[in-house]
Amino acid sequence: MSAAVLRSRRSGGTAAPLTTKRVAIYTRKSTEEGLDQEFNSLDAQRQAVEAYIQSQRGQGWAALPERYDDGGFTGANTARPAFQRLLNEVNAGSVDVIAVYKIDRLSRSLLDFTQLMRLFEEKGVEFVSVTQQFSTSTSVGRMTLNLLATFAQFERETISERTRDKIAATRRRGLWTGGRPVLGYDVVDKKLVVNPSEAERVRTIYGLYGECGSVQQVLDEMRRRGWTNKTWKNKAGKHVHGKAFDKFSLRRLLTNPLYRGRIPLGREAYDGAHEAIVDAATWEAVQGKLKTPARDGAVAARNKWSVLLKGLVRCGVCGAAMTHQYASRGCRRYSYYVCSKQQKEGAAACPRSRIAVGKLDSFVVERIRAIGCDPDLVAQAVRATRRGHEQRRTEVTAELRYVDLERRRIVGERKNLVTAIADGGAGTGSLVQRLGELDALLADVATRGDQLRANLIATQTDTVDEADLRAALGSFVPVWDQLFPCERARMLGLILAGVSFDARTLEVNVTFRPSGLRAFKSNTGAAP
Repeated sequence: MSAAVLRSRRSGGTAAPLTTKRVAIYTRKSTEEGLDQEFNSLDAQRQAVEAYIQSQRGQGWAALPERYDDGGFTGANTARPAFQRLLNEVNAGSVDVIAVYKIDRLSRSLLDFTQLMRLFEEKGVEFVSVTQQFSTSTSVGRMTLNLLATFAQFERETISERTRDKIAATRRRGLWTGGRPVLGYDVVDKKLVVNPSEAERVRTIYGLYGECGSVQQVLDEMRRRGWTNKTWKNKAGKHVHGKAFDKFSLRRLLTNPLYRGRIPLGREAYDGAHEAIVDAATWEAVQGKLKTPARDGAVAARNKWSVLLKGLVRCGVCGAAMTHQYASRGCRRYSYYVCSKQQKEGAAACPRSRIAVGKLDSFVVERIRAIGCDPDLVAQAVRATRRGHEQRRTEVTAELRYVDLERRRIVGERKNLVTAIADGGAGTGSLVQRLGELDALLADVATRGDQLRANLIATQTDTVDEADLRAALGSFVPVWDQLFPCERARMLGLILAGVSFDARTLEVNVTFRPSGLRAFKSNTGAAP
């Protein structure tokens, strides 16, 4: 007869029946290897926990029949299907005890672990690690649990640091560490090998940009030719079709040091073990143009139709750029500046936002002539230029804020990715591939941020005054009359920051570039 029964008889009372404690067994392993075997580590974990539960049957413990097994999932987060089912049971009040083989089977994140313990406490659920012999039902057990969770996180972060160091060391040796293949190279035995046809396309893209200096013009030409990013086959044998280029991906291609035979690591680059596609002279020329504001590149663009204000005109209605278009009727050709928003979204998006090229070109030239002769117009032009600079400063600041947010997002995703890679598990190869993509994006965002900061400094320091404007435009007429059409376009690109045309009011506003005015004054020898 049991001691509990004897005591109840002596006291003259009736023994209270034991309360059954419903115990959910949770098991996890990081890799999928062996999951199809008859007996694997998940079974071994469950067997050990079941043996412990059997030893506690005197306390009313009973294992629930449902299995909560996560095979091939990391403990760095809680995005595990079986674990989420278990949490649903906890919230529903269907579980009294959660038992695991070891604490790190539940979680390897101290933050997640702390939140889980708080949830279990709110729901009245005990947590037990059977091999470490403690339970949250006691204060000592709770203290030990927190200590073990801290060391588990320390181990994971140490592995993450080693992984980062290994990747960095590999790149310093000039070796490819994985990621999405880039146009121009194939990955063979984990090495970059030049793809001849794609490499020729990359050289053509660099050549096009070297000619015109405009990302948008190169992008338009690539779209006309139907060129897309690289199409490749992943490890699963599935073809991944290349997407159409946009400004962001094209700029990334033009700044990717891989094409120069270098391996990027943050803001540094090291000599790579792969063959370069772009020669040193072409590379340096392209990087030099990319560091120059886009409008400067437009000045050097070829001007086949002698359009004087190409790349300078913006729509005064919606703020979009106005591009050159033409239509032919018989033997005659009619040229227009047309709002790009109207072209992309239809006439309803920005009605009547078009003007004949000759009409606007002539008006702007006459306006510049008049400004050079009228002090009142000089003062007006200075005010308009300063307003334009202020607007440009606002736009650059907003774009820089977006770029900084994007950089922080990429850094955060990269940190989580390195942690997941260090933890191991299914799909590690794809995670390493994504890590390479993020590194490329991070380098591109850093380059773009540097360019925007340089532009922002230029808008803050580059000012115009009436003396500069009057001196420069005083020699405009005699110089203008001696120039060829293509030279006139370059001259306007030098001294003008932009031209705004409002189709509703037919108002035209001209803003000047202070640095261009000073350069023009210096070259012509004009004096105030």
